[in-house]
Amino acid sequence: MQLPATFTELVQEATAANLYEKLIKQLNKDLALANVDLAFTETILPTSLKLMLHELVYKLIQEKFMDYLNLLYIIDVSENKVRELDGSDTLVMAEQVAFFILQREWQKVWFKNRY
Repeated sequence: MQLPATFTELVQEATAANLYEKLIKQLNKDLALANVDLAFTETILPTSLKLMLHELVYKLIQEKFMDYLNLLYIIDVSENKVRELDGSDTLVMAEQVAFFILQREWQKVWFKNRY
């Protein structure tokens, strides 16, 4: 499986495969497991999803760092990918981490659907 390189590609792949709603369900499931008080509606627009997830990650980094680490662990975001990021701009880093979260969730949904 080749992971999408951009948010737009990810949404296009998920929509084309009729798996966008399952992607949102998987994200909500993992957010609940991480005790994050946020749930997305299955009909959320991709732009709103991107914005709200970015905001959530930024807030967790700034205010609840241990919850942020717990979320990354539960979703199983690659530690190496996160370590490679430039942490000098937290806002940019939060956006990149939000994309990594969606990438990993997409990977889970794709594999479940495929196998």
